[in-house]
Amino acid sequence: MKHTTLFIADLHLSADRPDMTAAFLRFMREDAKDADALYVLGDLFEFSIGDDEVSALNGEVAAAFLACSQQGTPVYFIHGNRDFMVGRRFARAAGMSLLPEHKVIDLYGEPTLVMHGDTLCIDDAGYQRYRRVTRWGWLQWLFLRLPLSYRLGIADGIRSKSTAAKEGKVMQVMDVNQSEVERQMLRYKVQTLIHGHTHRPAIHHLSVNNESARRIVLGDWYTQGSVLVVSAQGVELQNRALPQA
Repeated sequence: MKHTTLFIADLHLSADRPDMTAAFLRFMREDAKDADALYVLGDLFEFSIGDDEVSALNGEVAAAFLACSQQGTPVYFIHGNRDFMVGRRFARAAGMSLLPEHKVIDLYGEPTLVMHGDTLCIDDAGYQRYRRVTRWGWLQWLFLRLPLSYRLGIADGIRSKSTAAKEGKVMQVMDVNQSEVERQMLRYKVQTLIHGHTHRPAIHHLSVNNESARRIVLGDWYTQGSVLVVSAQGVELQNRALPQA
């Protein structure tokens, strides 16, 4: 798959879903190693409580990324809303580069904005407040100094509250705000935007500054793998089957 660039997001890997982990590892072995680059646009893990968490899952994931980068495919990572505690130690172990939350890349001659996508969901005011608080540096510093068992408990509590909160919200509130999409594309002077977060894979065509533009949304990996394959010839959203139990 040389001369292609791959994008994935919202894998939500956890020890509870070995089928998703197996699909990810197969993707890394069979697809990612031959690409020009791999971009992971957030929520790689169901949750992250810090780089000092030692687990079989974290080790497998880091090793897969490292093998990919050592074979010549650079790996880039943007934090999501579930794994924003992934830090430099894990990045070094995985041989990947951490990117800022909004990044413009040159994608075969096309300036392209890549991000996780949660910053586009501005209609969800409650989530945006939560997001601002959890990004406070001093709060993260304090969190990382709690015992691992405490942090696991906090993460489980946040996941439960997040699930309950989503059940009480209409889908439109949790989706992107179109005006914010256009604002960010104008701000970064791009006609192509790639993101995840909403779990609604699609290629949306729109007009930005009276020019044709597109917003490409990556899918999650709960029921099948979702991969965006980009080449100089075009873009394609592809699925990857999960292994059967």
